[in-house]
This record gives sequence, structure tokens and C-alpha cells, in this order.
Amino acid sequence: MNDCPNRSSKHEFTILVFSMSSSGALVLSLGILIIYSITILGNLAIVFLVSFAPKLHTPMYFFLSNLAIADIASTSTCVPKLLFITMTQNHRISFSCCMIQLYFYLFCVHAEVFTLTSMAYDRYVAICRPLQYYTIMRKNVYIAMATSCWLFSALNSLLHTILTSLLQFCHSHEINNFFCDLNSVIALSTTNTESRKIFIFFEVCAIFLVQFILTIISYIFIFSAILKIRSSAGRMTAFSSCTSHLITVILWYVPSLFLYMKPDSEKSKEQDTVLSMIYLVLVPMLNPLVYSLRNKE
Repeated sequence: MNDCPNRSSKHEFTILVFSMSSSGALVLSLGILIIYSITILGNLAIVFLVSFAPKLHTPMYFFLSNLAIADIASTSTCVPKLLFITMTQNHRISFSCCMIQLYFYLFCVHAEVFTLTSMAYDRYVAICRPLQYYTIMRKNVYIAMATSCWLFSALNSLLHTILTSLLQFCHSHEINNFFCDLNSVIALSTTNTESRKIFIFFEVCAIFLVQFILTIISYIFIFSAILKIRSSAGRMTAFSSCTSHLITVILWYVPSLFLYMKPDSEKSKEQDTVLSMIYLVLVPMLNPLVYSLRNKE
């Protein structure tokens, strides 16, 4: 690794995306602001309802409130800066702010993945082992599960952020995305990052893909148990208790798996931005709507 000649590789980056006319920027800012407001209000409503309604003090709604907190945090790491860029056309972001944004983005994304898997396990126990549900999913158990999700996410995100901050950025400082995404930042480095990319790929497989497979396995057992229920009303009741989570899993995993598992190419940069926008801006807004519309409680 060669040091940068002027030792100034870490002053600031430029976020290139969304350079447009003032009228276009105004329309985009307004649309993003409306979506962001709905996201914050909807997820905060879930957190407050779960906290203050005694009948919602169950493992399923506890995990749902954790997911709502992760949604608020993940969208808040990127959207305010995006709004600032679109309204002011100031595309600069300091190196330290970029690393902070990267850390909290990774932290929230990992927390959402582990929380979704915990929710899948909760639904598996509720439907496949209903008589033992409250014995297995005791309060200290599901609190420990949630704590481990956040703790592991924090440590893993810290590792990635430290490794990224040690890279050299001597030439290009232009991030081809609307936030400091890990892949976008690493692509700018003049350091040899092949080993880093291999590490990221295997970690994506070890974390995201494994969690996705565990969720799928849970639903195979869930659907198998539902099909064994004799009455159609019983099958519908059991199925309706997990459809909201299943929809959320599909909404979150489809764009994120496409984003991180597809090969890199110059033509795919715009696709990366669109996919990132879907699961960082749209999905956090849709989650409260999915749960509120499909749950009588």
C-alpha cells in the first residue's frame, strides 16, 4: 500500500447521485420528506403502542418494536443527509461523517436481519409448539435474543468501519450512491481491497444468507404444521398470525440479496442506488402499514 503523496486522502467525499435541476430537486425532496415522515410516525406509533398497551406485551410485538426501532434508525442514517443534498446541492460529506454514517447503516441493517430471524423463530414456536410457547419464549429468553441481535450487530459494524477507515483514498473521492455504502466507499480506495471484498462476500453469505435460510426453514415447518390443521378456520387463523412477518421478510430480503449477491459492474451502479433506496427508504415505511393493516390487535 502506497501512502498518498499529500497525506490528505481523508478530508471529504462527494456524493454524486441526484444532480438535477432546482425544480426536480424540490419535487424529489418533497417526496422523500413525505415518505420519511410517514416512516418515522408509523414506526414510532408501533413502539409506543407496544410499550403502553398491556395486551401487546408478547414476544411477537416485542420483536416488532425492535424492528421498528431498527427501521427508524436505518432510514435516519441516510435520509436527512439525502434531503440536505437535494435541497442545497451540496454533495460534500466529511470523512468522519461518512464513517459514522457507514457504521450506523451497517449496525441497523444487521440488527434488522437478526430481528427478522428471531421473529421467524417466534412464529415457528407459536404455530408448531403452541402448548410450549410461553415456556420456551419466556421474557428473559426473548430479551436475551434481542440483546444479542443488537450487540452482535454493533460489534460487526464496528469491525467493518475500522477496516474501512484504514484504507487510503488518494484519487477519486466521488461516491456513486446517495449515502456512504460499504461497497461504494471501498471501490474508491487505492489500497488493494481484494481480500476485503472476499471477506465481505463470505460474511454476507455467513450472515445474510444463513439468516435467510433459517427463516425459510422456519416457514417450511410453519406451513407444514398449518396444513395439518383440520379446520379451514384454524388454518386461516394460524396463517394470518405470520403473514405480516412473511411480507416484511420478502420486502427486505429481495432487494438486499439482489444488491449484495450480484456481480459488480459499471452498468449496475444505478441499479445499486435504486435497490438501496427501496430497502432504506420504502421498506421502513411499508413495515408499519403491513403490520397495522393485517393485525386486528
